[in-house]
Amino acid sequence: QVQLQESGPGLVKPSQTLSLSCTVSGASITTDYYYWSWIRQSPGKGLEWMGAISESGGTYYNPSLKSRTSISRDTSKNQFTLQLSSVTPEDTAVYYCARDLGGRGNYWGQGTQVTVSS
Repeated sequence: QVQLQESGPGLVKPSQTLSLSCTVSGASITTDYYYWSWIRQSPGKGLEWMGAISESGGTYYNPSLKSRTSISRDTSKNQFTLQLSSVTPEDTAVYYCARDLGGRGNYWGQGTQVTVSS
C-alpha cells in the first residue's frame, strides 16, 4: 500500500524558510516512474500546485512560486522535501505531497497545516 506522510514545523515566522518533508512508503521515489508533487491550499482558496520532482531527480516549479521554491530528495530515506523561502502570512496553508497528480497512480498525503506568524 502506497502511503505519503508530510512532516515539518507547523509554525514558521515571516521571512524564514518553510521546510517540509514527505516520507513515502510502499513505493520508491527513484524507481517508480511518477512525478512527486507538492500542493497547498490556503484558507478560502483552491488547490495550488507548487512543484514536482521526477524519479530521475528533475524538478519542475509553478512559475509564480519558482523564485522561492526548491524541491529536493533524500533517496536513502525515500523522502522528498519542499523549501519555500521568504514566507509571509499569505503562505499559510495546508501543504500536501502527492504522487502522479491526475494519473492512475495518484496518492496523496493527509496534509499538514503550516501557519506563518510572528
